[in-house]
Amino acid sequence: MSGISGYRSLAPKTKNAIVAGGLSAFVFGVYFYTMRAVGGTDELQVAINKFEEEKGQKEAEASMPSEA
Repeated sequence: MSGISGYRSLAPKTKNAIVAGGLSAFVFGVYFYTMRAVGGTDELQVAINKFEEEKGQKEAEASMPSEA
């Protein structure tokens, strides 16, 4: 328990800095883990490309005059 009593003797700004450092390390760790986990797939980009192709085809069909 000497670690906790040592922490209590620190100044409040020092305690805040330690907590902020720990939280920042945790957040960056989760962020990089998540980016690495999903970085191997580009499903979103494939879906965007498909949507853009369909949009382009619909615009091309709409701009063509009908022969009716």
